[in-house]
Amino acid sequence: MANVGKYLELADVLAQKIKTELSPGDQLPTVSELAKQFGVAPNTASRAVQVLKERGLLSGKTGGKTWVRVTPQQAVRRNTRYQTEKDLVLESEEERRRTGVSELDSGVSLASMYQDTLKTDVVKCPDDIAEALGIEPGTSVLRRVGVRHPRKGAGAVTGVSYIPYDLASKNPDLFDESNEPWPGGSQHQLYTLGIEVGRIEDHVTASMPTDEETELQDIPPSVPVIRVRKITYSTTGRAVEVNDIPFPADRTKLIFDTPLKGWA
Repeated sequence: MANVGKYLELADVLAQKIKTELSPGDQLPTVSELAKQFGVAPNTASRAVQVLKERGLLSGKTGGKTWVRVTPQQAVRRNTRYQTEKDLVLESEEERRRTGVSELDSGVSLASMYQDTLKTDVVKCPDDIAEALGIEPGTSVLRRVGVRHPRKGAGAVTGVSYIPYDLASKNPDLFDESNEPWPGGSQHQLYTLGIEVGRIEDHVTASMPTDEETELQDIPPSVPVIRVRKITYSTTGRAVEVNDIPFPADRTKLIFDTPLKGWA
């Protein structure tokens, strides 16, 4: 290999090897093993591996094991999903189980998810969430942390929900983790509390992921996270739920469809 760009040449060689000889989840040799195999310095091998992580071909922490990345599930999130979810609220449980908004986003049915977990607890409301909900900081809220793995070895889809405890306590089933996935989603959950959703605001920002998000969601280096804070309001105007959802930018498309009324 030429001295100039040697690590890029090695990256291309390894990329071809990944494409033709390896499968998602297969472990890559260590940096020292790669250096010996290809006759390069360990630093050259390390930089080549980093390039392939940036390209989304490899996963793993620096200094740890590295493996062929499992291709993440692409997601398309449309704001029209909220009306679809509301329309499902009054349908039968059988219909609600058959059609869910998660399937609309990812194309992966809940039944075929590799892993789907929910953790619930009652916590003192963080200041920023309290401001969104219009309640005093420190007020008790039901917090639900969801983690879904569409396929084995793939990065997770995550989200955190907050509902004021005075509302959530009207239905103890919301605290029971075994009730997830809930047929009909969050709007049906709110319906069991006597709440009809009137409108939803999505506050969209972006930032780099935390270390925990990078590992859990398998986010390549230098890829930002699109952060959606979804605030749900009842028909009376009260904020009844806040969802924080981080979407890795390399696998997410947000589509906003805004119908406009005619002049007459």
